[in-house]
Amino acid sequence: MEEQILKEKLQAIELLVMDVDGTLTDGAMYFSAEGEEMKRFSTRDGMGINLLQLSGIETAIMTSESSPIVTARAKKLKINHVILGSKNKYRALLELSENLGIPLRKIAYIGDDVNDIPPFKLAGVKACPSDSVIQIKELADYICLATGGNGAVREFADMILKAQNKLQTVPEDNW
Repeated sequence: MEEQILKEKLQAIELLVMDVDGTLTDGAMYFSAEGEEMKRFSTRDGMGINLLQLSGIETAIMTSESSPIVTARAKKLKINHVILGSKNKYRALLELSENLGIPLRKIAYIGDDVNDIPPFKLAGVKACPSDSVIQIKELADYICLATGGNGAVREFADMILKAQNKLQTVPEDNW
């Protein structure tokens, strides 16, 4: 997508919806000897989410997994809109748009794999980590330089904030 057109679309964004595995994480599944699952998240992605929220941009997580780890991460980041176990991300994004009163063209979505194709068809702006599958890269408006779980969400958040001339740092009174 042409840079100026992308910037104009980013200026309208009111909600960022994020996939989890392969986007907010590196896509690997970590298991302890006892079978306990663990996920690794980037603190930089977390700061990007916080900066969006401080700037008045809503954030949401949408994943096909039903994981208490994701619930815990969303709680820590104060993400109020969490859709777990979604087997129909297309319908889930339509419902989220309707429930929040945010038109689809004002929703950005970042995801990495084929189950993100349906919401990609709806979202106003689509982005993906650099290590996403080819089918997603072909549909994305922006392919991040960073990989999943390693700053891709932060990179996209910064793009949104920059396009909207919004806060890209945390005010000292928030420390």
